[in-house]
Amino acid sequence: MSTKTLKDLFIHSLSDIYSAEKQMTKSLPKMARASTSPGLRSAFEKHLEETHGQIQRIDQVVEATGIKLKRIKCVAMEGLVEEGQEQIEEIEKGAVLDTALIAAAQKVEHYEIASYGSLIALGKQLEETEAVNLLIETLKQEKATDEALSLLAAEKVAAEALGGNRGKKAGNAL
Repeated sequence: MSTKTLKDLFIHSLSDIYSAEKQMTKSLPKMARASTSPGLRSAFEKHLEETHGQIQRIDQVVEATGIKLKRIKCVAMEGLVEEGQEQIEEIEKGAVLDTALIAAAQKVEHYEIASYGSLIALGKQLEETEAVNLLIETLKQEKATDEALSLLAAEKVAAEALGGNRGKKAGNAL
């Protein structure tokens, strides 16, 4: 199926982010296991739960719009996941790896934020109000996760990676 209309683009984009979210359900547990920071591990576990909910929300969008998703693989997410896996394999467990995992997770979040933002714009043009509302809910979660990761990096993991004790004073951000 070629992409000729906004509806085709919406279907393709929704199929792509569905694949991306599915890939994250496999990647997040690996990232959680690789982390030595309890706050970061908890953030990954929380985001895994949210990701399952986001997949369910995509299913609701499909039902609300009456579309059928395409079976495609999100190549962008595949690359981001691979990059994160390489870091897990190459960096010794500890604060530096935790910081690298945060950066990898934020790259994923930024991709997802851009994807959901585009889907919302397309949904509005297609007057798919119910779909837009569901997608906005997911976009809010993605932005909150990104903010939480930034806070965690600033207050705890980055300080530990530098050998300081500021992270101990800040406590667990998540």
